[in-house]
Amino acid sequence: MNNILSTVTNLLYGGLGNLAAYLAAHVLLCLLPAFYIAGAMTALIPKEMVTRYLGRNTPKFISYPAAAAAGFLLAVCSCTVIPLFAGIHRKGAGLGPAITFLFVAPAVNILALTYTGTVIGMDLAIARLVLSIAFGIGIGIIMALIFHKEDAEHDKATDAMFVGQAVMRPAAIAFLLLLVALLIIGTFQIDALKNVYYQFNLPISGTDRFQGFLHALVPFDPTRGEEGVTVQGAVLIGLLALLGITSWKGLDKIHDGFNAWTWISTALIGLTLIFASLGLSPSPDALQVQLTGKFIGVFLSIILLGWMLKYKLNEDEIRDFLWETWRFIKQIFPLLIVGVFTVGIFRGLIKPEWVQFLAGQNTVFGNFIGVVFGVFMYFPTLVEVPIAQMFLGLGMHRGPLLAYLISDPELSLQSILITATIIGKLKAWVYVGWVALFSTIAGLLYGAWVNGTSIWIVAAYLFTFMLILFVIFWLVDRNKRGQVLSAHAEQ
Repeated sequence: MNNILSTVTNLLYGGLGNLAAYLAAHVLLCLLPAFYIAGAMTALIPKEMVTRYLGRNTPKFISYPAAAAAGFLLAVCSCTVIPLFAGIHRKGAGLGPAITFLFVAPAVNILALTYTGTVIGMDLAIARLVLSIAFGIGIGIIMALIFHKEDAEHDKATDAMFVGQAVMRPAAIAFLLLLVALLIIGTFQIDALKNVYYQFNLPISGTDRFQGFLHALVPFDPTRGEEGVTVQGAVLIGLLALLGITSWKGLDKIHDGFNAWTWISTALIGLTLIFASLGLSPSPDALQVQLTGKFIGVFLSIILLGWMLKYKLNEDEIRDFLWETWRFIKQIFPLLIVGVFTVGIFRGLIKPEWVQFLAGQNTVFGNFIGVVFGVFMYFPTLVEVPIAQMFLGLGMHRGPLLAYLISDPELSLQSILITATIIGKLKAWVYVGWVALFSTIAGLLYGAWVNGTSIWIVAAYLFTFMLILFVIFWLVDRNKRGQVLSAHAEQ
C-alpha cells in the first residue's frame, strides 16, 4: 500500500513539476503573444483577406501552399500554433488549409529543423521538412473532403459573423505586424537576440538560496527534457496568476464598457513580457540583471504597441481585439494546463529503456510506438531534439525517430484536447488518426531509405500511396456531389 501511495505521489509531483516548469519557461514570450495575434486576426482582419488565400472556395493550388508557407515562415511551436489556428479558422479559413497550417507550422519550425540537422543529421531534417509539407497538405485536403458539408456551414457562419468588414486600416495592419514581431523576437534563438549588451547587479542577497530551494522543490533531469523552475520563472508564475485575475475583472465583460481593470491588465501584460525578456543570474550577494537583444526588442515592441493602442486604434477595434484575445485564452489555456500536467504524469511512467525493445527496428509497430511517444512525451520546441538524440543513443531506429519528431508537435495530449474545442471532437479525432497514420508512414519510408532502399523507390512508394489515397477520396467526393445534385433535381 505504501509503495502504491508513493508511486501516485511521485506521479502527481511529476505532473505539477512539469506544469510549473512549462508555465515558467514557455507561456509568456511564446504563448501570450500568440493569443494576442489570434485576437488581432479575428478582430481586425476582414474575412475577405483570409478567404482570398485560405478560404474554402479558393483554388487548392493557392490555398494549401499558402497555408504551408505561412506555417513555415512563422516557425512556431505546437502550443503557439493552436491560438493562431483558432484565429484563422474562426475568421473564415477553410478547414483544409487551416489543418495544413496547424500541421505544418510546428513540424517545419525552421529553428528545430536547423538544430535537428546539426545534432542528428541533415538527412533527417530534410526528410522531416519534405514529408511534413507533403503530408500536411494531404491531411488538409482529406479533412476538407471528409467534412465538406460542415465546412460549407462554417463558411456561411463566418459570412454572417463578419459581414461588412471589408477594409483593414493601415494602423491595424501595423499593429498586427508588431505583434508578430514581438512573437519572433521572444522565440527566435539567434546571437543578436541572445547577446548581452549591458548588465548590472541589484543588491538582493539570498537569491542563490531561493534558486536552490526551487531546484529541490521541482527537481529536474535535463537528459529527459525536464527544465525546472528558476527564480525568474517563479516570479513569472506569480505574475501569470495576477494577470489572470486582472484580465477576468477587466476583459470578461468588456462589451459593457472599459474599466480600470481593463487598463491595469493591459499594462501588466506589457510589464510582464518585458520582465520575461530579461536575463537574471542569482548570486549570494546580488541578482545580476542582463539586458539582452531580446529585452531591447521586446521593450521597443511593447512601447510601440502601447502607443498604437492609445493613439491609432479606435475604441471598437480595441474592445474587439481584447475580447477576442480573452475568449481564446479562456477556451484554450485551461486545457493546456490539464494537458501539460497529464503529460508530466505519463512521462514518469514511460521508461527510456523501453525504447530499444519497442522501436529498435523499422517496422510498422516500431514507427507507431514512435508516434505514441510523441503523444505522451511531449517536449517544447528545440528540447525535443536532444531527447530524440537520447532515443537514438538508446537504440531507436532512425525511422521511428522521424515518426516521433513529426508526431511530437502535432499529437501532444494538450494539443488534441484544445483542437477538439475549436473544431469539434469528431474532426479532432479524425485529424489525430490521419496524423498518426501519416507519421507512421513517414517513419517507414525514411527508415527504408536508411536501411538501403533506393531513394527513387521510396519516392515511388510515397507517390503511389498519395495517388491512391486522393483517387479514393475524389471518387467518394464526386459520388456525394452527384447524390446532392440528384436530390436537387428531384425537388
